[in-house]
Amino acid sequence: MSTREVTFTKEQIAAYAEASGDRNPIHLDDDFARSVGLPGIIAHGMLQMGLMATVAADAAGGPDRLRRLSCRFAGMVVPGDTVTFTAQPAGEGKLELRAFNKRGEAVLTKSVAEHSS
Repeated sequence: MSTREVTFTKEQIAAYAEASGDRNPIHLDDDFARSVGLPGIIAHGMLQMGLMATVAADAAGGPDRLRRLSCRFAGMVVPGDTVTFTAQPAGEGKLELRAFNKRGEAVLTKSVAEHSS
């Protein structure tokens, strides 16, 4: 099993926005995010999925062995949230992936990875 715990920060979210080119104001501007009904800025789903991919790659024995990864974005992550990402074997060539915040709420669901044996 592979596990990683990440506490999301505004700086990390802003750095991801810059690196990815996704500068949607819901990820960068608290006032704008609140104006559209969010609690404030939220982390990019793909930032979360990228972190999940690193955990899956570790569990698979390296990134070159990871063949496929899929998940459903199920919950918002805001600065200050700590998310635990886990990957554990789920049969031949498969991993079950989980991502939960400290309140026990899933932020990624239906998460699986396939890898070469």
